[in-house]
Amino acid sequence: MDVLIHVFVGLHIIGIAALLGGFFFQMKAMRADEARFVPGMLHGALTMLVTGMVLVGLNQAGDDPVNNVKIGIKLALLVVILGLVYVKRDEEKVPSSLFGTVGALTVANIFIAVLWT
Repeated sequence: MDVLIHVFVGLHIIGIAALLGGFFFQMKAMRADEARFVPGMLHGALTMLVTGMVLVGLNQAGDDPVNNVKIGIKLALLVVILGLVYVKRDEEKVPSSLFGTVGALTVANIFIAVLWT
């Protein structure tokens, strides 16, 4: 069971990397107000959602304690991120404030995962 959990943690990190990497890739364009959500950002957010749900299920099945408040907050942030990226994915230009919000929420989600024990 531990190996399976570690595999899904790795996949979860790959999803975070895709989402945050897409954000960093567009930061120069964001300054020129020409940023757009690249497909990798949507795929990364979806990967985070699916692997996160699997991780919660695996941890609960293995009788490991799960902090439901933490998971709920992380899920709420991810749903907002996913909603913004999904709705604006086909637009050529996304307002810098909206694009920055997705980056800030992603970083907040990372810090909640790492610092909230």
